[in-house]
Amino acid sequence: MTDANTNDVRQFHPRARAAIDNPQIRQNFRRAMDGLMDKRSTAFKDWDLEALRTLGANVRQNALAQLPELLEQLEARLIANGVTVHWALDGDEACRIVAGICKARNARTVIKGKSMVSEEMHLNHHLEQHGIEALESDLGEYIVQLAEETPSHIIMPAIHKNTGEISDLMHEKTGTDRSTDVEYLTASARQQLRAKFMAADVGVSGVNFAVAETGTLCLVENEGNGRMTTTVPPCHVAVTGIEKVVPTLQDMSALLALLTRSATGQHITTYVNMISGPRRPDELDGPEEVHLVLVDNGRSGIYQDDELIDTLRCIRCGACMNHCPVYTRVGGHAYGTTYPGPIGKILMPHLIGLDEGRHLPSASSLCGACGEVCPVRIPIPDLLVRLRQESVDGDHLHPAVVSGHGAKREWKESLAWQTWRLIHGHPAAYRLGTAMASRLRALQPSRLGAWTRYRTAPKLAGRTLHQQVRERRS
Repeated sequence: MTDANTNDVRQFHPRARAAIDNPQIRQNFRRAMDGLMDKRSTAFKDWDLEALRTLGANVRQNALAQLPELLEQLEARLIANGVTVHWALDGDEACRIVAGICKARNARTVIKGKSMVSEEMHLNHHLEQHGIEALESDLGEYIVQLAEETPSHIIMPAIHKNTGEISDLMHEKTGTDRSTDVEYLTASARQQLRAKFMAADVGVSGVNFAVAETGTLCLVENEGNGRMTTTVPPCHVAVTGIEKVVPTLQDMSALLALLTRSATGQHITTYVNMISGPRRPDELDGPEEVHLVLVDNGRSGIYQDDELIDTLRCIRCGACMNHCPVYTRVGGHAYGTTYPGPIGKILMPHLIGLDEGRHLPSASSLCGACGEVCPVRIPIPDLLVRLRQESVDGDHLHPAVVSGHGAKREWKESLAWQTWRLIHGHPAAYRLGTAMASRLRALQPSRLGAWTRYRTAPKLAGRTLHQQVRERRS
C-alpha cells in the first residue's frame, strides 16, 4: 500500500530545517523527551534491565521463528471463542474489510481506540469516503484529529503541542474555555466523547499482543477509552499486524513489563484489557460481534530476510524515539510518515519503498542510542546501515528485498567508486593516480558538496606517502 504522505517523505530535509528553526517545536519536544527518559530510567531502577531486555528479545525471536504456526493457532482459538478472523494482504484490503463490516451492520459512526496499524492503513480517510464517521477516542489522537494533523509520536500523538496550544485548539473547535488547567481540558474532552461512545455503531481498536495459546487480544491503555471502545458499541473490530502474535500468556507478561516501563515509565498501565470473544448469553455487557483483521502490508517480505526480520520484534514502545537526537530536534511530522523516528526509518521503507523513503535510513547520526534502549534489542543502527546499502546498491546485495532498492544511486557517484576500485586494484594505476593528484592539487575545489558546508575540505599532500618514505630512506 502506498502511504498517503509519500510526497511529505520526499520533503524531509526542508521539513527538518523548518522544525529546527521553530523554537516552540524544539522546546516542546525537548521537555517531553527529557521527562520520558527520566521516567523510563526510574521505572527500571530496581530491575535487572539488561536481563529483562534479553528475555524480551528471546520471546520476540521465538515468536517470529514460529510465526506461521502461531498465526494458524491464533486463528483457530479465536474462531473457537466466537471471533471472526480476517486476513488482509495490504492496507487497502484491510480498509475494505473494516468498511464491509460496518456496511453489513448499517453503521454510520465508528469510535476508535488508539491504533498505529489503522493509521498505517489510513482507515479514517477510507471510512469517511464511504460516509462513515470515524472519531478518535484517545485524548492525544482526538487532539490531533481536531487539528487535522497526523500523530507525531506512536505513543503520545499530540506530544508536539503544549497546553496553551491544546487549549486554543479545543476552544476553537469545541467551544471549551481557554485554560491551562490540564484536568479541566481532559474532563471537557471526556465529556464530549462520552456521548459518542454510547451512540457509536462500531468500535475499532488496535492490539498490543495476540496470544495464540488462548486466543486473547491484549490492549493496554491509561484513559479507559480502549475499554469503552471494545465493550460499549455492539460490534468490536480489532486490527493488528501479523507480527504481534506471541505463544503464551507467560510470554506476554514479560513483554508487558518492558512495554509499559519503556513507553511511559509506568510499572503497569491503568487498564490492561484481555479480550477473548463477544458477549456470552449470560453476560450483561460487551459487544455482540468481535472481528480481528490481521494485516500483512509488507511484513511477509521483511520476514523472508534473516537480517531485516529483526524489525518485526518491535513492541511499539517509542523508547527509540525518546532517546533519538534527530527525532528530539525535528519532531515526528518532519518525517512525513506513519511511523517516525528510528523505528520508522527501518519500517517505513518496507511499506512505501526505498524510492519514496530514500532519505529515511540516512536521517540518523548512527549514534546507537536507539539500539541501546530498545527493550527487545532490535539492532536499529545495523539495519539502518543495511537499508543505506540497499538504497544505493541493492542489486548487489543478498538479494535485495526492499522495493525501490538502488533509488539513491547516481551515475556520478557510481562512476567515482568504480574508478576508485580500478585504481586501487592495480598498483601501476594507483601510483599514477596518486602522483597526478599530488601534482594537480592546486585544482582541488574548496567545496566538496554538503560535507564541507560545516567542515573544511582536506588538502591533498604535495608528495605521496611512497615518495616521502623513499626520501626518508635515502
